[in-house]
Amino acid sequence: MANIIAFFLGLIALILAFIGFIPLLGWMNWLIILIAAMGAGLGFISDKKGGRNFCLVVMAICAFRLWIGGGII
Repeated sequence: MANIIAFFLGLIALILAFIGFIPLLGWMNWLIILIAAMGAGLGFISDKKGGRNFCLVVMAICAFRLWIGGGII
């Protein structure tokens, strides 16, 4: 069950990440990383790895976007 919740949190974070790719909305990625981190935390307590890995990928995408924009833009 924790894996399914982690996957859905990752899916919500990914949908919000598309909005965060719009110029001047890059600051949203800080919030998205927190949402994906909660999903990854739930994924760590699950036996399966799918939801956890999906959240970690979403976190990496958002961190890369923050790195490109200098952390704000």
